[in-house]
Amino acid sequence: MKFLEYTPLARMNAFLASVNIGGCLVQGVLEAYSCKVAGIDKKLSRSLEQEVSAMFHFTYNIMCEYPCSCVSSRRTLIYLILTLNHMYPDYDFSMLRPHHFSKEHGILVAKQKIDQYLVEASKIWSTELGEDIPLIECIWTAIDEVMNLEDCDVYSYVPDAEADPFANVGSIWSFNYFFYNKKMKRILYFSSRCLSKMASEESSSDDGTNEWGLDFVEGMDLED
Repeated sequence: MKFLEYTPLARMNAFLASVNIGGCLVQGVLEAYSCKVAGIDKKLSRSLEQEVSAMFHFTYNIMCEYPCSCVSSRRTLIYLILTLNHMYPDYDFSMLRPHHFSKEHGILVAKQKIDQYLVEASKIWSTELGEDIPLIECIWTAIDEVMNLEDCDVYSYVPDAEADPFANVGSIWSFNYFFYNKKMKRILYFSSRCLSKMASEESSSDDGTNEWGLDFVEGMDLED
């Protein structure tokens, strides 16, 4: 998979890197990737294909009853895993399986959830930066420009409750969405979280791990 650089996304990332909303910090990232698999990705893709093929038939049968409960194909699952591996290259997400992901009921449902989470960040965008176009509108315009949203399926990452990599000290909420355009062979990852500054500062004084990348993957397996 290849990272795709787009100026509209870079602008959103610059703002969402750290948004101070009083007692909390909102952080977010949007990155797009081509789904063309080569090199190390190709090797991992083959390995994952072998690992999930034995159990995927059972998963697919369950999915026929509950079509939005998990990803629609082994190939999609592999793309989601490879995307996370590219986003956080020091960690290994290859043990994730279909139950760790959920297919959303359309773009509008995901959009409404994301818009609600980013209400406070949107206020900072307008008042402190003096932007005329609302943050939410800028984000969705940028994503649509890169991904053509009407042709996208949307998936969310649903980690196990007992091993939630986002449940670090001070985390108030988080979301992790994948916008997958099969026609364009492209995937966009959009993640954000809100942290209590007080809880994060207390935690970092104990273990020194309040960086975005490290907290995100807390509890995941390190690569050998």
